[in-house]
Order: sequence, then C-alpha cells, then structure tokens
Amino acid sequence: MPVFAQAVAAVAPAGAMAVIPALVFPSLVFGSTGPNLVLTFGAAMAVMVLVSFCLRPMAKRMAAVSGLYSYTAKGLGQRTAITAGWSAMFGYGLVAMASLLAVGTYVVQLLINLGVPLADPKVFTVLVILAAAGAACFLMVRGIRISAWSTLLIESIAIGVLAALMIVYFAFYAPKVSLGSVFVWNGNFDSLWIGIVVAVSAFVGFESPTTLGGEAYKPFVSVPRALTWTPIVTGVLYLLAATAQDVALNEAPLNIKASSTPLSDLFSQTSPVFAAVLDLGIAASWFACAIASVNALARIFFCMGREGVAPRIVGRTHPAFRTPSMAIMVIMPVVAIVPIAVIISGASPVQGLANLFTLGAYGYLGAYILASASLPFFLRRIGEDTYASWILGAATSLTLGAVVWMAATVSIHTGNLQTVIYGGVLLASVLYAMFLRLRLPERLASVGIYDETRELDLFHAGPVP
Repeated sequence: MPVFAQAVAAVAPAGAMAVIPALVFPSLVFGSTGPNLVLTFGAAMAVMVLVSFCLRPMAKRMAAVSGLYSYTAKGLGQRTAITAGWSAMFGYGLVAMASLLAVGTYVVQLLINLGVPLADPKVFTVLVILAAAGAACFLMVRGIRISAWSTLLIESIAIGVLAALMIVYFAFYAPKVSLGSVFVWNGNFDSLWIGIVVAVSAFVGFESPTTLGGEAYKPFVSVPRALTWTPIVTGVLYLLAATAQDVALNEAPLNIKASSTPLSDLFSQTSPVFAAVLDLGIAASWFACAIASVNALARIFFCMGREGVAPRIVGRTHPAFRTPSMAIMVIMPVVAIVPIAVIISGASPVQGLANLFTLGAYGYLGAYILASASLPFFLRRIGEDTYASWILGAATSLTLGAVVWMAATVSIHTGNLQTVIYGGVLLASVLYAMFLRLRLPERLASVGIYDETRELDLFHAGPVP
C-alpha cells in the first residue's frame, strides 16, 4: 500500500485536476491560441502509458532505491545514469517547489473565501509555505509508511471533495452546458507541443514508486502494478476534469480565466463555502505531492551519496527511523526557498506555477527518455531482450524526444528561458560525469552498485514473471 500511496501522492490527481487544466487553458499561459484541453491531455496520457510500459519490465527485475537513475546505470552505463539522475532530481525538485507554492496560494484563497481578513496576503502565504515545508519534513523523516499513509488519506479525501463539488456545480448551478468547445481545435501545433509538456506535469511522479524498491513489501509485484495503473487511472480523471473545465472556463468571465485560482473563483460565484472546501482539497493534494516528490528526490540523492558521486553526508540514514534524513534535511530548505522567492518578488502565482511545472516536466521527460532507451540494453545484460523490447524502447524514447524537441524549439523562438535553464542542467551533468571519469573513475564505477537486488527481495516477491 505505501507504494501505491507514493504513486498517487506524487501525481497529486486532485490538485492536478484542479490546477493543470487551467494552466493549459487559453488566455492563461498561451494567450487566445491555447491548445485543445482534451487533445492535449489525451496525448500526454498516451506518452506516459508508453513510459510505464518501458519501466515495468525493469521494475519486475530490479528493486531499486533510486529508480530511473539505477535503471539507466544498468542499461546505458554510469555516465548516462548521472545525467538521468540529475534530470530526475531536477524534475522532482521543481514539482515539489510548485506544490508548496500551490499550497500557499490555495490556503490564502481559502481564507479569502471564508471572509477572513488578511493584513498582508504575501506574508501569510510565506508563513503557510514554511509551515507546510516543516510538516512535510517531519513526516518524511519519520518514515515512508507514515508519510505514505498520510498522503494517501489526504489525496483520497481531496479527490472525493473535488469530484463531489464538480458534480454539484454542473448538476445544479451551471447555467448552460455546451460541449461544443471541447472538440474544437485551432490547428496551432506550436501551442500543442508546449501544452503537452505542461499536461505531462500532471502525470509526472507516477514512476516514483521505483525509488521505494528497498523499502517496499514485494517490490517486484507492487512497484510494477503501481507503474501500470497510476497513469491510466489518473489519465481518465484528467480527461474528465479537462472536459469539465473546458466547458466551465469557456463560460466564465475574463477575470476568472486570468485568476491564479480560476476554479475556486468560479465556485465562489455560486457559494464561497463550496469554494473554500475546494481550496482545502486542492491545498491538501499539493501538500501530499510535495511530500511524495521530495521522498523520491531524497532517495536518489541518498543513493548518490552512498556511491560517492554526491556528498557522502547525504548518504546517512536516521539512527532510529532508518530514513534518508540527511538528504531530506538538505533538500527541503532549497525546495521551500524558491516558492517563497516567487511570492516575495511579486510575480503572479499562476505564472510561477506554470514556469515551475513546465521546468519540472522537462526534467522528468529527460529522465524518461534515458530510462526508456535503457530498457532493451537492461534486458540484454540478463539475456532477456526481445524484438518487442527494442521496438518499445526505441519508439518511446523517440516519441518523448520529439515532444521535448518541438516544445523546446517553440519555447526558444518565443524567448522563454525554460529550455535554456534545463539545457544548462543537462550540460552540467555531462561535464560532471566527464570529471568523475577522468579524476575519480572508482566513484563513477560505483554508480548502480548500491541498488543490487537482494535475496530478501526475491524471497518476498516470489518468482519474476
């Protein structure tokens, strides 16, 4: 159950259902030429299902602490694994930052909907972010089971609240529902590519159970199941949410479309109490996502510390709880300071969320490309590669590469620095891997050793199908 809870919390379906479609919606981020919501989320879902098909065979054969990083090390070698690990950590970190920003934004909106006077909303938002970061840190240090059960409970309640409120709204309060806009597309491929990257950020984290291989019960069964079903189930939820929000936001006034919390503002027109309940569910969902994202990030960082390719201090565990406490303590201040900086700078929360989620999606997609390409090489090492594995690995990595390339091209042409920032991270990872190869080859050679399969894993998991 903690494995499934980690997957659900990292994806944060309730929060993503409420926030990500609004970021893709025309006039919020893309202007009036935004992509079709259903088409965009459908394409993102198809891409993520392909990735899950690539990761599942590796998860059946290796119980890893660092997920994609270790899979890539076994398939494409240690130097490529460094880039995959950096890219994955970049993605987890950016999504965790965006999650804390969403928590602060929606808690403040909750109080506004309840009529609570706030002398300075910015200061209160910063305090909420700090409190959420502290609570998340406490839960993660205490152990994966406590944090996983907490996040699963939070996420389940949030999904139920969001679904109930949307049903009530469309059943009783929507003035006139027209599905015409749902199937309309303006043919703008430029916005579609960027839209897919933003939509992918609603799915990213579904692979995070691969970082729990060393702590999960029956990892060769539970992890592959979570990888298979999480993108499918959440994808269906997102398609329903995208359809509903496409209809609702098309009918909404311009000030609601441009709001940092458009769905909440839409509900507040009918009932501020309903809107406040919605805000609470969304904030809780993103809090769970922050926990799950940092949990996954910390385990990759911890593994690198154990191998000596990151500071060895982050490879230490808590003496009582046996969690990667040092890695968590190092990461959390960095994760918290960025959303605080966004608030203090006076930047629009919606633009901050869009930038952080998009940057995070680039990080995930880069790691997915390398991990998917690793599949046939991983299987060949153990004599189990097939024509199907080579075709699947090649098709998935090429599809992901095409999405990233087209989105990056559009982004650069529009003067956006997101691709440049992510490109800098990739370049730094390559240079670092070269440095390790030339100066510290014994450390580079240790990459992937920490995640060797144990006899205990095989005993609990039973035979690998």
